Amino acid sequence: MTNHTSFRYIVALLLTTWSMVVLGANVDNLLKKFDKSQDVASANAFFKELDKEEFTDEQMTFKAGVSVDTLRQQVWYWAAEWYYDQQQFELARDYGLKALPHCKSGNNRVVEGDCENLLGAIFIRLTDYKNAAIHAKACYELDRRSGDPDMMSSSLNTLAKIYMGARQPKQAEGYILKAIENAKKANNPTRMAVIYGTANEIYHSLGEEQKAYDYAKQAYDINIGQGDKSSAAMRQVGMASALLWLKRYDEAKATLDAALPQLRADGNLPSLGIALNQMGGVMLQTKRPAEAVKYYREAADIFVKLKDYYNESHTRLGLYNALKDSDPQAAMAEMERYKSLKDSIYSSETAESLGRNSAELANDELLLENEAQRTSTRTAIIIGVAVSIILLAVGALVWWIMRRRNKRQGAINEQLSANIDELREQYRQLHLDYSAAMQLHKAADDDDALSKADREFIEQTVNIINELINDGQIDAGTVAARLNLSPYLFRQRLSTITGSTPQAFIQAVRMRRALHLLDNHTELNVNDVARLCAYNDTPNFTRAFKNSFGITPSQYLNGMTVKENV
Repeated sequence: MTNHTSFRYIVALLLTTWSMVVLGANVDNLLKKFDKSQDVASANAFFKELDKEEFTDEQMTFKAGVSVDTLRQQVWYWAAEWYYDQQQFELARDYGLKALPHCKSGNNRVVEGDCENLLGAIFIRLTDYKNAAIHAKACYELDRRSGDPDMMSSSLNTLAKIYMGARQPKQAEGYILKAIENAKKANNPTRMAVIYGTANEIYHSLGEEQKAYDYAKQAYDINIGQGDKSSAAMRQVGMASALLWLKRYDEAKATLDAALPQLRADGNLPSLGIALNQMGGVMLQTKRPAEAVKYYREAADIFVKLKDYYNESHTRLGLYNALKDSDPQAAMAEMERYKSLKDSIYSSETAESLGRNSAELANDELLLENEAQRTSTRTAIIIGVAVSIILLAVGALVWWIMRRRNKRQGAINEQLSANIDELREQYRQLHLDYSAAMQLHKAADDDDALSKADREFIEQTVNIINELINDGQIDAGTVAARLNLSPYLFRQRLSTITGSTPQAFIQAVRMRRALHLLDNHTELNVNDVARLCAYNDTPNFTRAFKNSFGITPSQYLNGMTVKENV
């Protein structure tokens, strides 16, 4: 940005922040008055303030004599909407839960469904997927009974987002396709744009970048046609993400150049931060690390402010890659921050919460798939659901037992020194890599047959390979140079010990690292793992993984077992 542009951006941001603080204080005070008095006058004052800021389509006004239940229902529901829009999700949750009993008591399925849907969205933002699933299911059931395709598409979209939050994009795909089908029946372009935006996220997570781009572009075209520049800018962020992975860097840059001014003007910090991360990625891929640093620095400031640890971790990794050649010390500081962020993300309770609800979500999908065939009695439905749950539980138990047994056996084969507890943990990754290389490339039957010098050579080689993978660049010539050997001597010695070529040995180390990351870092998706294994694009990583283990990374994440002898 130029200094002039930066100044205008800062002034606009300060004005936006000031107006939000003043308005927020007004709404807070009016809600406190209503909570205390719960009368018509305080309710009308609250809705007058929302109308003043054009938050509602028209001013809601209540006449004397209206029931207090109606006042509570409307004020508390709209308070939840307001705080959700302000990204104050705890307050949104509290008011939504207060409104829900009053929405239910009115016997109005539309009002009740709106409240359930809002609570589902709120709990998603709070990463409380257990409660998100509860409210989203309740909303969908109400919408399904109403037969309204527009409402059904909305609740299906929410369910798809829950699956995305649960890192189950393949299941989310089923929900979003049904949502698209219903949205088309309803002929609601605004809803369609939102659903296409979700589809963009899902297919990006699945690594189907062309589909991801196509859905984001359709959403963008709808928003532009409606004159909604703010939403269109967010769709451009989705388009740019797909273009980046498709290596269409010039198009990605042009798309982001068009989106960034609008995102700045709107004060849309979450989308702005993601767009800046993407622009940093474009700069890195086009060999402009100094410019990448500028974009990543701005993104880091935003994500720190938002306490968005997940996106900040991507920023820190980008800064490491952008700085490692010009300023190694600063690069290492960014790497340390990246590692601490990964630990923070991993230690959160999100994964545990998702695990508790996986069977429940899977059962929802079963109910959706068989929705058209529901003609039996209520008793038959209850029995069918119970049987499904029992089968899911038994299947999960069998899968868990088999997976645990396989892992235990693998650990026995892979540990070089099971009796040395301290070294076992310190060199856990090394042992995994070494064992994999020996197994995949037909080394000696007994590890004890290796001399001390050969063992040290292998350990040193694996350490160097892992360091180079961390740097994002790996080739046999560099490994040989780090060992102070010519490529010929390196190949000859490695082949003598392991029976493997340098390239095959390096590949084995990368693949074992991939398995380790997929097993132990559920916060990472396949794209992240590919990058951390020094692959510049996910398709090449997927092919290499399948060549090594007989299945794709996504299939492995979904519970399929690798074929270790492949």
